[in-house]
Amino acid sequence: MTNEELKMLLNLHKANKRKLQLMVAALLILLIICFTACIFVGSVDLDFKTAIDALMGKASWSQNQIVRDIRTPSLICAAAVGASLSVAGMAMQALFKNPMASPSVLGISSGASFGAALYIAVGYGMFQMAYGASLCAFLMAALTMFLVYALAYQKRGVNTLMLLLAGMAISALFSGLTSTIEFFSDADTVNSIVFWMLGSFEGSNWIDVKVILIPAIIGMILILINARELNIISSGEGKARALGVNVKNVRIMLLIGSSILVASSVSICGVISFVGLIIPHIFRTLGGPDHKYLAPMCILGGALFMIIVDTVARSIMPPHELPVGVITSLIGAPFFIYIMRTKKKEIWSS
Repeated sequence: MTNEELKMLLNLHKANKRKLQLMVAALLILLIICFTACIFVGSVDLDFKTAIDALMGKASWSQNQIVRDIRTPSLICAAAVGASLSVAGMAMQALFKNPMASPSVLGISSGASFGAALYIAVGYGMFQMAYGASLCAFLMAALTMFLVYALAYQKRGVNTLMLLLAGMAISALFSGLTSTIEFFSDADTVNSIVFWMLGSFEGSNWIDVKVILIPAIIGMILILINARELNIISSGEGKARALGVNVKNVRIMLLIGSSILVASSVSICGVISFVGLIIPHIFRTLGGPDHKYLAPMCILGGALFMIIVDTVARSIMPPHELPVGVITSLIGAPFFIYIMRTKKKEIWSS
C-alpha cells in the first residue's frame, strides 16, 4: 500500500468518525427537544408558558400534578426503558451474530412475566406490598438468567448456541406457567395480568424513576466499557482470542449487563416487544457496526423512540392510555418481517 493510499484511508476514517460523532450529537439534541415538546402533549394539552409554570410549581394544582407528577416521570421512565432495551438488543445481536436477536432471546422477559403473574394471582392476597409485582418480576428475571446460564454451561465454558437453545426452552417453560396461572384465575386477575404484560408507563412516578435509573446506568456501563472488545468479537471469537481478548469474561459482562437492563425494564413497565430489535438495526444500517458509536446511538435513539411512542399512547384515545406494548408490536411486527426477508443470509449463516 502506497503512502497516498494510506493517507486516503486515514482521511476516510476521520471523516467517518466525524460523521458518527455528529449523528450522536444530533440524536442528543433531538432527544432533548422531543422530551421537552412531549411534556406539552397528552389528553390535556398545555401551552408552553403553562407547562413551564407547572414545572416550576407556579401553575394551578391540577396542572402542576399533570406536568411534574404524571408526564415528567412517565417520560423519564420511557426514555430509560427505551435506551435499556435498545442497547441490550444491540449487545444480543452482536453476541449471537444475528440481526433477529433481541433482549427476549434469553427468556428473561418470560421469566419476569411469570413472576409478576404469580404475585398478581397468588401473592397479592397473601402479602400486599408496594411494587410487589415489580419486585417479583425482577427476582424471576434474575433467576431466569441464572437458569439459562447454568443450562448452557459446559466444561469448555458457555457458547452462544447453547445460550440460545437454553433461552428458548426457559422462555417456553415460563410462558406455559404464565398461561396456566391465567387459566386458573378469575376474570379480574386475568385482566390485571394481561394489562401488565401489554406494557405501559401509566401510573409511573418518581419512585419508578429511581428504580429504573440505577440498574439502567449499571447495565449500560457494563456494555459501553466492552464496546471495543465487542467489535473484535463480532469479527470472530477465534480472531478475538488471538488478539488477546478474554471472550469468556466479555460474554459474561455483556450477558449480565443485558439481563440487568431487561429485568429492570420489564419489572417497571411490563413486556414491551421489538424495541431491542428495531432500534439497533436502524442505527447499524445508518452508522455502521462500530459499537463505540453504535451503543450511544442505540441509547439515545431508543430513548427518543420510546418517548414518542409513550406520547402517542396517551394522546391517541383520551382520556384513556393505550398500552405502549401494543404500539411497539404494531410497528415491530412488519419490521421483523422486513428483516427476515432482507437479511436471510445473515440470519441463517449465524
